Amino acid sequence: MKVLVSLCVFVPLLALATAEEEAVLESILRDRSHIEETLRLAADEKAGDFAAALQRLMKIYHNSIRPMEQAYKYNELRQHEISAYPGRTLGDSATDGEITSKPMVLFLGPWSVGKSSMVNYLLGLQDTPYQLYTGAEPTTSEFTVIMHGEKIRTVEGIVMAADSSRSFSPLEKFGQNFLEKLVGIEMPHKLLERVTFVDTPGIIENRKQQERGYPFNDVCQWFIDRADLIFVVFDPTKLDVGLELEMLFRQLKGRESQIRIILNKADSLATQDLMRVYGALFWSLAPLINVTEPPRVYVSSFWPYDYAPDTSHDLFKREEISLLEDLNQVIENRLENKIAFIRQHGIRVRIHALLVDRYVQTFKEKMSFFSDPELVFKEIVDDPDKFYIFKSILAKTNVSKFDLPNRDAYRDFFGINPVSSFKQLSAQCSYTGGCLLEKIERAITHELPSLLGSINSSKNPTLSSCEATGCGEKPKNRYRRN
Repeated sequence: MKVLVSLCVFVPLLALATAEEEAVLESILRDRSHIEETLRLAADEKAGDFAAALQRLMKIYHNSIRPMEQAYKYNELRQHEISAYPGRTLGDSATDGEITSKPMVLFLGPWSVGKSSMVNYLLGLQDTPYQLYTGAEPTTSEFTVIMHGEKIRTVEGIVMAADSSRSFSPLEKFGQNFLEKLVGIEMPHKLLERVTFVDTPGIIENRKQQERGYPFNDVCQWFIDRADLIFVVFDPTKLDVGLELEMLFRQLKGRESQIRIILNKADSLATQDLMRVYGALFWSLAPLINVTEPPRVYVSSFWPYDYAPDTSHDLFKREEISLLEDLNQVIENRLENKIAFIRQHGIRVRIHALLVDRYVQTFKEKMSFFSDPELVFKEIVDDPDKFYIFKSILAKTNVSKFDLPNRDAYRDFFGINPVSSFKQLSAQCSYTGGCLLEKIERAITHELPSLLGSINSSKNPTLSSCEATGCGEKPKNRYRRN
């Protein structure tokens, strides 16, 4: 009886305590109005103009770039493309899904540093049934793609890979074990109408890659190659750099302009300790980021609850707004970035076609009636400089030496594709379609720049630029004496 009475008293008290805790939590939630203001979520976009520009971009790609890709099997070079071309790359081919896809923001970093909490905070999912699971232990074991949808639902990895309208079909090559670790979440959200978030499993240094059951580094590379913005998140307790993190930064080489370092949970330290941790973070990352200008580091606490007392609230708020402005810049410029990216891809396809054409031409010149074709071409592909393969491209065409791919990539390329299977560029012409080289050069030099110029000219000044220049007023020279 005493136990029953105790329970009768304890249960209402527990419910009362839970209600009080919820009230306290609500009172300490941080104001989110600056997120909507900075990302301009309330502003209406000109959807018609954006869709028309995308359609024009797809038409240019399919008419002028794709035929050259197919004729010279550019996609066979893709597996060597990371070493050949540092920078963002297309997948097996630029599908309509890849061209029309939204900017991708990728979250990387050690386990339990707040990557999932940061996604929850940006989308306002905290304390809802749809929030990403968070905890002090390693919680995220899947690659989670958060994207826009008409209703809230979960999409299995095998469904995402099988859907040709999405840009994730190339992920099938990583096997069924990985597809079981891939999950998509669709939800109606203003921010997700403009961007897609990808949350990744945390890096655990004492776990070998083979124990994951799929090629973790290769999967990370696939997402890195397609990301428009990469947030590498740390917290004050996880600054050590192990083998997996070192491998990750090697994969990020060439993409420094897209990397943003985030020192999360900054309000868990006093100001003096935070300065020491900030210095220790740079000390740890310095050997891994070998560039003149280091990536921007944001110091704040990215979760929905108020900052801890006696910490630098104003600094953390300014840092958070700076990060949101950075994200908004990627969103605002997504169409321009996509056009520039397709143009860069077209330049690479053109260079590849010119190189294959030069290999074919040299092979035909060196062949005689008594020559062994395999020995002749082996000599050419083993020492292309002897036959001025690459130097002739630089001399005769408007190509920078910095845009030339790795010579070794072509040894493997021609090992799969016999040189006799390719025609010279001069033979790639027809009365109805014109010449492939002329079409791709016209797209690179005229059509894509014209499309980019029409978008820039149609843009109106934003509020921030009005504040800076007065929207039409002549800027004042602050260094000139009155």
